[in-house]
Amino acid sequence: MQACPWCGSDPLYRQYHDQEWGSPVHDDRTLFEFLILEGAQAGLSWITILRKRDAYRAAYQGFDVHKVAAFTEADQQRLLADPGIVRNRLKVAASIGNAQAFIRVQQEFGSFASYLWGFVDGQPIINRFASSAEVPAVTPLAERISKDLKKRGFRFVGPTIIYAFMQAVGLVNDHLLSCHRHPAN
Repeated sequence: MQACPWCGSDPLYRQYHDQEWGSPVHDDRTLFEFLILEGAQAGLSWITILRKRDAYRAAYQGFDVHKVAAFTEADQQRLLADPGIVRNRLKVAASIGNAQAFIRVQQEFGSFASYLWGFVDGQPIINRFASSAEVPAVTPLAERISKDLKKRGFRFVGPTIIYAFMQAVGLVNDHLLSCHRHPAN
């Protein structure tokens, strides 16, 4: 089966492509996980983050947003000493602040999923790209979501990070037309 070329032949990358990327996510815990992982990825390759995913799940207590929101300075130091995750002080601090902002969004909208999927009227955007060169790194919608998240206190949510997040959680489906995962196939 033909896949999008970015996943190459790495089994972990291929599994992620075949089972997760572009699939609509409505579960807040999974949305929080991807928000944290996409922020951690900034400046790095996604395969690096995928390889660290299990360590992130352990370090971030299964991505329980309430537990992460309550992390203390001691927890930040623990995270910064954990070789299994990206040990960047700004990213770690942002992840905790983002958990607190995530909870505020849940309180306002009932769930983070309701807030996020409201940007696309509850339906994923299905693109019809023939080549990887056509897939954008950012879109006006990603810019709008990024701006709104920043206004709500989120960090490491620039438009490029948010577009990658949108792809990861299926808000947008950017599987190429030739890919077995494209809805037209």
